[in-house]
Amino acid sequence: MKTETVFFEPSDWVPNNQQRPVLIYRGALPSGSSSADFEGVFAANGWAGIWKNGVFDYQHYHSGAHEVLGIGRGSATLLIGGPEGHPIKVSMGDCLILPAGTGHRNLGCSPDFEVVGAYPEGQHADIQTAAASRDMLAKIASLPVPDTDPIHGTSGGLLESWR
Repeated sequence: MKTETVFFEPSDWVPNNQQRPVLIYRGALPSGSSSADFEGVFAANGWAGIWKNGVFDYQHYHSGAHEVLGIGRGSATLLIGGPEGHPIKVSMGDCLILPAGTGHRNLGCSPDFEVVGAYPEGQHADIQTAAASRDMLAKIASLPVPDTDPIHGTSGGLLESWR
């Protein structure tokens, strides 16, 4: 598995996260894995609120939660980091960990594209499509580092990169 880390500056109305990078795990799960495999790994590592769907085709961010996105099927180009962010191609088996405040949007995907998402225990995603207020920026900055990495558990990427 290859890990990429990317920091994003604020982009237009999207605050992004000034403390923590986006983590991209290429090939987080082996070839032939499915959405159900991501669900199982996320749950086993203490991530909650698990859902399956796609990624919205409009720019948005979450002020109340960090988010993990596991690509369970298909492929897509996601615009990460707000309107002036970077298009990132993802495919089955890849995983992105977005710190709270990070903009994301689906620019286009295969017909079978499916994402499994989840959040650290006790955090709840809201959908923000406008500039963050001072209170929202404070909330984003104050969210704790999760106790576990959604893929590696008690070791690895998130715990090393975000602390």
